[in-house]
Amino acid sequence: MNSFSFLLLLLRIAQSAPTPNYPLLVYPLQPTYGATPIIPTDEVAFLLPVPDLFPSSSTSGARVSTPLVMAYYPDWAGPDFPPEKVDFTRYDWIDFAFALPTKDCNLSWDDPDTSPALLARLVKAAHSQRKKVKLSVGGWTGSQHFSSVVSTDQNRMKFVKNICALYNQFHLDGIDIDWEYPGHQGEGDNEVSPNDTANLLAFLQLLRRKLPSSAAITAATLPTPFYGANGQPLRDVSAFAKVFNWITLMNYDVWGSSQTPGPNAPLYDACNNSSQPDGNAVAAFKAWTAAGFPASKLVLGVPAYGYLSQSNATRLRTRGSPANVRLVGDGDQIQFRGLLKQGALVRTPARDNFGPVFSGGGGFTRYWDKCSSTPFLRSPVGQVVTYDDVQSLGMKAAWTKQVGMLGVNMFDVHGDTDGSDLADSVRRGLGLIRS
Repeated sequence: MNSFSFLLLLLRIAQSAPTPNYPLLVYPLQPTYGATPIIPTDEVAFLLPVPDLFPSSSTSGARVSTPLVMAYYPDWAGPDFPPEKVDFTRYDWIDFAFALPTKDCNLSWDDPDTSPALLARLVKAAHSQRKKVKLSVGGWTGSQHFSSVVSTDQNRMKFVKNICALYNQFHLDGIDIDWEYPGHQGEGDNEVSPNDTANLLAFLQLLRRKLPSSAAITAATLPTPFYGANGQPLRDVSAFAKVFNWITLMNYDVWGSSQTPGPNAPLYDACNNSSQPDGNAVAAFKAWTAAGFPASKLVLGVPAYGYLSQSNATRLRTRGSPANVRLVGDGDQIQFRGLLKQGALVRTPARDNFGPVFSGGGGFTRYWDKCSSTPFLRSPVGQVVTYDDVQSLGMKAAWTKQVGMLGVNMFDVHGDTDGSDLADSVRRGLGLIRS
């Protein structure tokens, strides 16, 4: 059975299943060895329980013949994961993160001594494999001055001129705008104006005119459409669809670390009890397409990292003897490869339709949250990790193909294993590989 047949089987079972009563139980995901899918049959019915999970073709727009697989390459990955280590056979596009808008309408780098050289090496390596690179502008800590640099005709002209200069200098294939977030606060010290979204559109239209017609212009966005002057998501974003080649819906960071942790990247609010019902992949798809953005120009952003919480929680948030290891993350984030390196995840001999199965190790137990269709780990010493793995990413990718989205973009490439297990699960879900 291929990944699409498997997902459709889940859907058929789900459509006939009753809505679960509360409180919900969260069962350990016990792998079985051989061809049987690792998700126990008594859990399948709760993974995708809503009949209209896959919208009709009338809401999906033009179908995508060959989905795209993409990933971000952050400049901080350079020391441990040089550009030459990227396996470009698994990706169509790489986004180099980040160039930072400055108050004088120019761009700077996280590390001016290393970032430009890393970008040049990434472009050279990608182009040698006939793959493409975009420069991502902004980011969580780099969006502070976006509001002012797009606020006037003069500022927009200067900012676009400087972006085009970098585009030409590094022989790029496109520009990605990662403004977090137009019209309302992101990190905490961003400049914000009620005119942000209107000014963003004017900036993008100018950028479209000044860049070569072959250049891709994309954006990383919230699950909800851009906020208008009234502080609410726009009901019509069709003008943006005319200038963007595609946008990436950032379906991650829905919950961070907490004493009551929640899923990092929910596929769906399957139990209809989330305190953030807009913060999942299905809701994001519905919101953007309802506002006039074609499904064929939507990309699902997925994480190659999770969140580490000091918690004794036995289930994920909004659902109403010492271990051998205690995890250490980068702040409260931990990469998938870090979970393996520190022994919290262990590769088993088992495989399913999306790839190898990883179970809990070092005292950690792997559980499956039916409400978000994501796994989590618990240890007896009070640590919970909410993350995505081969199975959850494969399911997300299969869903994006089913609803006619353009593809999947992973943040980020160096969070994956050396064997690219996460990227390959996405490719299997998209139907690009069958093995």
